[in-house]
Amino acid sequence: GAMIPLLSLGLPSNAVTALLLGALIIQGVQPGPMLMTQRPDIFWGVIASLYVANVMLLILNLPMVGLWVQLLRVPYRILFPVILLLTVIGTYSINHNIFDVWVMIGFGLTGYVLRKLEYELAPLVLALVLGPLLEQALRQSLIMSSGSPAIFLTRPITGALMLLAAVLVIVLVSGRRRSRREAGVFAGPQPREGSP
Repeated sequence: GAMIPLLSLGLPSNAVTALLLGALIIQGVQPGPMLMTQRPDIFWGVIASLYVANVMLLILNLPMVGLWVQLLRVPYRILFPVILLLTVIGTYSINHNIFDVWVMIGFGLTGYVLRKLEYELAPLVLALVLGPLLEQALRQSLIMSSGSPAIFLTRPITGALMLLAAVLVIVLVSGRRRSRREAGVFAGPQPREGSP
């Protein structure tokens, strides 16, 4: 289901499809409505790979389910160093540059801190992937309007989209504030330390 908006509109709906969008753009493929006509080989290749992946998943999972359960029992003190070693080797093998490894470690630590602080990582990945596309579209729009930002409000479609985005932000912020307020009301006053 997540692949439908990516392939038809070029819009990723989660972190995995955002990474796939980034990989396609790096290869010079622009997902969207014209993908089926301009690059049908890639479109139908993705569809075929999904079918093949599901069949292979069924073939491998049924006889090897015991092995997968055993892998879940591997202690974290063994699993994490192996994963870290494989990611370092994979990152270094792309360009044979140690700077890439440091960048990977930096982003890994950033992701770890954000996860510990209970931030969602999917919007960050979406922003990193869609940021250059947004910047390019913003420049094109400002060139069309001779540098005037009024183009985003005076056109009916862009004005409606901006209004919709503003309404969504207001609804989300007010909903979170209301839920926090209700959680504070239901929690009641906390007893002081030392009180019976």
